[in-house]
Amino acid sequence: MQRQIKVDGRQVNYQCEGNGPAVVLLHGFGETSAIWEFQKVLAQHFKLLIPDLPGSGASESISDMSIEGLAETISALLQNEAIEKCTLIGHSMGGYVALAFAEKYEHKLSGLGLFHSTAFADTDEKIATRKKGINFIKEHGAATFLKTTLPNLYSPATKANHPALIEQQLQGVNDFSNEALIGYYEAMIKRPDRTDVLRRLSIPVLFMLGRHDAAVPLQAGFAQCALPQIAYIHVLENSGHMGMVEEPEASQILLQQFFSET
Repeated sequence: MQRQIKVDGRQVNYQCEGNGPAVVLLHGFGETSAIWEFQKVLAQHFKLLIPDLPGSGASESISDMSIEGLAETISALLQNEAIEKCTLIGHSMGGYVALAFAEKYEHKLSGLGLFHSTAFADTDEKIATRKKGINFIKEHGAATFLKTTLPNLYSPATKANHPALIEQQLQGVNDFSNEALIGYYEAMIKRPDRTDVLRRLSIPVLFMLGRHDAAVPLQAGFAQCALPQIAYIHVLENSGHMGMVEEPEASQILLQQFFSET
């Protein structure tokens, strides 16, 4: 079921499916709520809230497109649903939003999950790459940029054996504006290191890593796994950066186990 809230007078859309303990699934950069389609079966056991983050999908951009501003939309969503606590899972950029939410609203969380994401701030190399991306978007447009870069997020096996999965994601890239993608990149560049957030969290933290992830390499992912007091660590052996699509059944099982224990 599609629902809406107003943030700064702008419409933010989200899907609400199922009943039970509340779970919020946040998509990443260049994605929409549709990236979680394979995980909707979890609505048999949980109440799933899956937003289009501001600037993505059916949601309008808001005045504060910082990572912290995006996190405030999750607080507004929970308030709209009268939910006191949830388990929050963020993919890639969605993980940055989840960490910003956890920094301010840990009391609203039963568990936190970083799905191909990191609490570390951008390195100088990563910042330079993002700035090149901004320049490319300005010159060639958001759709061309995403069509060029998104396939690189998948594992070699997925690209060779399941190209339809990638093509399905690429079909939605024409809906992104240059301003939204540039805003996301600027927000990611400015975000602080949040490893201290992981250190002080008393709730369980899930780390989902991809064996072939070029965006969050395995060793970089492992480097943060020892920080929380309670950590669940899983490696998706056949995935790049898109495990929820590349290994949907394994992702579903691991998510369900985590949700059941938080």
